[in-house]
Amino acid sequence: MPGLIRREDVEAVRERTRIDEVVGEHVTLRPAGVGSLKGLCPFHDERSPSFHVRPQVGRWHCFGCGEGGDAISFVQKIHGLGFTDAVEMLAQRAGVQLRYEDGGGPRRGEEPGRRQRLLDAHRVAAEFYTEQLVGPGAAAARQFLAERAFERSDAATFGVGYAPQGWDGLLRHLRGRGFTEPELVASGLVSQGQRGVYDRFRGRLVWPIRDVTGATVGFGARRLFDEDQGPKYLNTPETALYKKSQVLYGIDLAKREIAKHRRVVVVEGYTDVMAAHLSGVTTAVATCGTAFGPDHVRVVRRLLGDTSSGAGVQLVSGESVGGEVVFTFDGDAAGQKAALRAFGEDQRFSAQTFVAVEPTGKDPCELRLAGGPEAVRALVDQRVPLFEFVVRSALARFDLSTPEGRVAALRAAAPVVAGIRDTALRPEYARALAGWLGMESDTVRRAVSQARPLRGPEDGTSGTRTDGARPSRDGGDPDGPAEVAPTAPTLLRPDPRDPVAQRERQALEVVLQCPHQVPPALFDGLGADAFGVPAWRAVHDAVRAAGGLAEAQGRPEAEWVGLVTEQASDAVRPLVTELAVSPLPEDRPSALATYAAGVVRSLVDLGLTRRIADAKGLLQRTDPSGDPDAYSRAFADLLDLERQRRDLREVS
Repeated sequence: MPGLIRREDVEAVRERTRIDEVVGEHVTLRPAGVGSLKGLCPFHDERSPSFHVRPQVGRWHCFGCGEGGDAISFVQKIHGLGFTDAVEMLAQRAGVQLRYEDGGGPRRGEEPGRRQRLLDAHRVAAEFYTEQLVGPGAAAARQFLAERAFERSDAATFGVGYAPQGWDGLLRHLRGRGFTEPELVASGLVSQGQRGVYDRFRGRLVWPIRDVTGATVGFGARRLFDEDQGPKYLNTPETALYKKSQVLYGIDLAKREIAKHRRVVVVEGYTDVMAAHLSGVTTAVATCGTAFGPDHVRVVRRLLGDTSSGAGVQLVSGESVGGEVVFTFDGDAAGQKAALRAFGEDQRFSAQTFVAVEPTGKDPCELRLAGGPEAVRALVDQRVPLFEFVVRSALARFDLSTPEGRVAALRAAAPVVAGIRDTALRPEYARALAGWLGMESDTVRRAVSQARPLRGPEDGTSGTRTDGARPSRDGGDPDGPAEVAPTAPTLLRPDPRDPVAQRERQALEVVLQCPHQVPPALFDGLGADAFGVPAWRAVHDAVRAAGGLAEAQGRPEAEWVGLVTEQASDAVRPLVTELAVSPLPEDRPSALATYAAGVVRSLVDLGLTRRIADAKGLLQRTDPSGDPDAYSRAFADLLDLERQRRDLREVS
């Protein structure tokens, strides 16, 4: 039917897409054996990495939540796309020209895919805004940047632009580039009024907000003129592309540095991100008009590669095993309140979480102006653990020189310490609190144990913000996910402690992952009953239906796994993906061929041993005098099986 992408083009997209690059834009991947990578799953919250990617076979699988698939399914799930939009997104990335059945294409207004059209509109808009920044009408915007010591090259680096004061400058430009009015309304670049549509951003300095791939998904705009009655900062509304609870300004520039240095610095505004990066703090990001909430936490943890099992922070600043998250706040009461809100989110991190506070209340942009790049770097370097900051902020409200003040301070700080979820860390802070108060440890410990824990909100509706406004309770995409796949039936998993099941699994792993390392005749000679475990027998059936290892010869591993997947039922396909991605026990490339062949020989040997036992039983039940021919045949079969096993063992 029209609109259906040709099968060969879908396969070309799969073949030309590097799955490790696609996944790596969202998850920090680290080596996990021969040809295997692993990281924290982006689809469920986990402390230890169970998300594996095997680039050679083009598959990913999470051994924690059970999700898995190829690059297309990953893009579908991570972006909430339908199959067609995901293929079109990857096709543009890989340079594949898609063709559609019967010469058709996607529905009018969605070519080459709704999401891609919205991305294209944002790309064109970003180019338009940057061009306007050098025009005669943007003097106020250039002055704003110059007053903050940002040069033209700095604006280019961050894509800063200017939205002209007219009502339809961008609208006319986008219409001239072929975008329709419904597309522009859906993009959030224009607003719908009683008299028609008009530019959302007018007379403002504009920053492009990009996702981790570097694609522009929205904009943040700063008011420049007194006659502008709108808010100081205005952002793109919620759209199919822009989810304010998930985007972080500067993440596209900071992601590699975050993964490299295992640190992310959360600042409070667009100019703060610019100032931090230009000062050498290249891991800085900011939220975009909303709280730093659970979705942001998940994005940051994946980039940090945070794999530690718990908070495990030290009482003093130092290098972190699991990475660092550093919040920068003003030193005033509002900054302390923001830190307290962050306290509720901190415990979602395994990374160490710190606070960097400038005592005079300067933000990174102001600090760079006053003290230069060194002052911004020093601010981050002088960070203190968030727990310590929150406790000390509670103590600062009281006069600790008097008994009454110390008791009141204890009553205020004890709930904070009680709110620390890490059971190993809580008593450490109780002891530290006793020292800060000058009180007996037992007294403080009892107060902490009896206090009602003070914890931040669990619903993600509060946290640090870039604009100081009340957190929004907006929902996400009102239309919901683009497609929801039906739940496939599942097969009963074998007991992993069963040595036979383990051997059968290992044989299928090497057959799928390294088919060229296994002698085809050795594996293809196995009968339909060679696998005793039902789940693995079903996978073996798919391998046989795909033509066996003889068919795999000369094919890339990814193509071979795809061929087996096509032959598998809906219940078996997840097992194929899991086996194709599962880490192999052998991590030496030079020994992989020996391991692969050995595993399959071991399985064949097991099968021959089982058949020999059956043959011996048949021989014992056969009367040599009553039916000599049957006895001779049974004896000959037994000898042949024993010869096969002997030959197999001599080869191995």
